[in-house]
Amino acid sequence: MRTKHTHWHFPSGISVTAMLSTLITGFLFATGLVRADTNVVTVQTEMIPNRFEAYAQVEPVAALPVRTVEAGQIIKFDIIPGTAVHAGQKLAQLGGPEIQALLTQKKAALNNARINLLSARKSLVIDQQQQSSYLTTRQMVLRAESAAAQAQSAFDTAQAQLRALRRTIMLTAPVDGTVLAVNAAEGQHVTAGETCLILQPADKLWLKANYYGTDIAEIHVGMTGQFSPAGGGNPIPVKVATVFGSLAPDGGESVGLLADTPAPGWLNGESGKVTLNGPVRKLVAVPTRALILYQGQWWVLVHTDQGDQRRVVTPGQTRGWQTFIESGLKPGDQVVVENAYLEFHRGISKTYQPPD
Repeated sequence: MRTKHTHWHFPSGISVTAMLSTLITGFLFATGLVRADTNVVTVQTEMIPNRFEAYAQVEPVAALPVRTVEAGQIIKFDIIPGTAVHAGQKLAQLGGPEIQALLTQKKAALNNARINLLSARKSLVIDQQQQSSYLTTRQMVLRAESAAAQAQSAFDTAQAQLRALRRTIMLTAPVDGTVLAVNAAEGQHVTAGETCLILQPADKLWLKANYYGTDIAEIHVGMTGQFSPAGGGNPIPVKVATVFGSLAPDGGESVGLLADTPAPGWLNGESGKVTLNGPVRKLVAVPTRALILYQGQWWVLVHTDQGDQRRVVTPGQTRGWQTFIESGLKPGDQVVVENAYLEFHRGISKTYQPPD
């Protein structure tokens, strides 16, 4: 008697382990050994810094150009060659129509964000008070909480942007040193990135790093971070002293960094990784276990009134047990967390049947 063999055919992109896990858990659902309810979390906006990482090496300090960040007219500029300056000293200030327009825009954005925040907080208080009288549902309170959190994030962002603009229109000495050359004069109109003067730093050593990526234009003088020596040891606080402003043939941007501590203890030729904390970004965060990898893409299940819906997302950096989402979700969305993988693949065993 010949034995008849049954051949199972699995879809492309689904592992045997994943298929068996789905079938077994489906059986547990059917028998009641696993509860069929799922827990969801409401997506909130969080403020995180954009991080830049690069290989860096300690080398002797070269002459240091001081460049403008914004376009404008130079005012209050009386520095001459040979002047000794100290780190943080004000060297010049930018003004003119362009700067005034930027300041007006940022102030208006901050004022609008403040009004929206006050309104969102007031609505939240009203909904919380009415919930005890059953005039407001828990779902409405959650939406109000999400709106208040979003308004707070928008206010914090507007406030940070105004502070950053006020810093960038001030040309300050990045390090202690001596002015070697002056390339601008009071009343002169300058463009963004133009060299106004050149310093000879008093320090002997600094870090030289090459950064790559589409967002390297966000790296600017004064940005802080830390240097982790390849040979081990404690990270060393650093800050950007100059951005050379000339892309290398391979598309990299050269950046000079100085130690942000009196005695860094590094040696000429020492290498390692330097990480910079860039501008703060508004991103939504989800528990990492809510993410599902399927057919080369990351997905989540979004809980809606019409049921759970699959949605493609772009994950970013992680922090603790959370992953920040670059695109695909918005504040207030409800994401399935418990049994997310199972719910995503529910019904797959009915779709793929063995041949007769």
